[in-house]
Amino acid sequence: MIDRRSLLTGAALAAGLPRFAIAQADQRPAITIAVQKISNSNTLEPLREQSNVGERVLITSLWEGMLGRDYGRELQTIPVLATETRRISDRVVELKLRQGVRFHNGDELTAEDVAFSFGNDRMFGPGGPNSSATIRVGEANPGRAGKELPIEVPAVANRSFPGFERIEVVDKYTVRWVNRTPDVTLEGRMTRSSAEIGSRRGFAEAATWLDWARKPITTGPYKVAEFRADHSLTLVAHDEYWGGRPPLRQLRFVEVPEVASRVNGLLSGEYHFACDIPPDQIAGIERNRAFEVQGGTIPNHRLTVFDKHHPLLADARIRRAFTHAIDRQAIVDSLWAGRTTIPRGLQWEFYGDMYQADWNVPRYDLAEARRLLREAGYKGDPIPYRLLNNYYTNQTATAQILVEMWRAAGLNVQIEMKENWSQILERTPTRAVRDWSNSGLYSDPVSSLVNQHGPNGQQQQVGEYANAEFNALSVQLETSTDRAKRRAMFRRMLEIAEREDPAYTVLHRNATFTAKRREIRWKAAPAFAMDFRANNWGA
Repeated sequence: MIDRRSLLTGAALAAGLPRFAIAQADQRPAITIAVQKISNSNTLEPLREQSNVGERVLITSLWEGMLGRDYGRELQTIPVLATETRRISDRVVELKLRQGVRFHNGDELTAEDVAFSFGNDRMFGPGGPNSSATIRVGEANPGRAGKELPIEVPAVANRSFPGFERIEVVDKYTVRWVNRTPDVTLEGRMTRSSAEIGSRRGFAEAATWLDWARKPITTGPYKVAEFRADHSLTLVAHDEYWGGRPPLRQLRFVEVPEVASRVNGLLSGEYHFACDIPPDQIAGIERNRAFEVQGGTIPNHRLTVFDKHHPLLADARIRRAFTHAIDRQAIVDSLWAGRTTIPRGLQWEFYGDMYQADWNVPRYDLAEARRLLREAGYKGDPIPYRLLNNYYTNQTATAQILVEMWRAAGLNVQIEMKENWSQILERTPTRAVRDWSNSGLYSDPVSSLVNQHGPNGQQQQVGEYANAEFNALSVQLETSTDRAKRRAMFRRMLEIAEREDPAYTVLHRNATFTAKRREIRWKAAPAFAMDFRANNWGA
């Protein structure tokens, strides 16, 4: 068990306090976690912060939904703030809420908070669900009650819940989710990030949307004490948590962008955890028996994404050449020490009977890549590749290897380093190729392929991609209840987006590794999220 004395801040001062004060002190540990980044948007609102880094701090510690995902059992749906679900029709699901749940402000969770959480004030904006004909990142969207919602909020809501109509309040602890269209995935959608429940009163009392988004009132085991943008996030125990008293007094996430600094801080005792450890650092850390590294593959794939509106990439043959010039196994072997795998395209085995077991990523074939480039008349003009500095583990090294692989096929790809996602996504004539990752959010292909690449997905909303047949199939996949037809639709969508008119190409399955003191009894989930609830801490 961890030595709590080594974790408690102010231990030296405590020795001089009166006996009564010592007896009343909170003896639970306080821990510090070094992360590459806390939030891309500098907010803690999941409707704005849809990211790998955000999942680590928002999910399990701060925010909760009516339903959740069991990461250890292939994302099976589990009850969280709701205890029961009942399908009334292919458009309606009834949920019974857990009674006695307390928000961080002491209010009890009721059906009214659920209705607020999926309402226009917090989620969809003044026009209501699916009202925006065109949503563009960076535009303004006037909200209600003097709060302006960033346009990303209704954009996320619309792609997360494309058929949503309303929440019906049946009684204090019962709600009905009503969809406009049939949807076999409704329960899965309720588990995804953006379906979390916030306090109606907490939102109303916040002076601005940003005040709410940086100190949201939620039901999680920890609550916000201090958020310093681009620096640190301090969470403290919510002792009225319905799931039992949290085991930690305080969680502090600190931004430490450089891997070496995270590792050195862990070894020196400054941090108790260090996240996003590259595989080549694991052996060095574990030479010291006081430390260990946990982790492995997660339901997230690394991608290379194309802007088909770039003058050169408008020709699908050039994008197809990119996909055939990649030796994915060489990347897995050289940068990941075999600790990850090459998936069968943008899908996961937990899709069940929707999974296309005979599908594969485009084969590594330099001759085919060169043939496609000759056929397209490519003359060696430079193609920009926008890159962040190791936002993803091994990102820069992977990009350098990719550029050489593409060069071997005859593609002249030039890396352009950028500082943030706004610069990566900025619409300019030089936008062509970029990095990304996509997660499997629940056990159906709409959770990734449609959610991220369909007509409401980020890739199309920022203007990188569109395909009429793919978009029509996206809508059908979301609304059809015929499983055989849905499976065929999904197959055809993979053919379009990965072969015929590439929107992206999958590189490998993502993996995440966390280093910690060996004496700390904590287990990493197969996810970016870190769980510090009572059942994952201590004996």
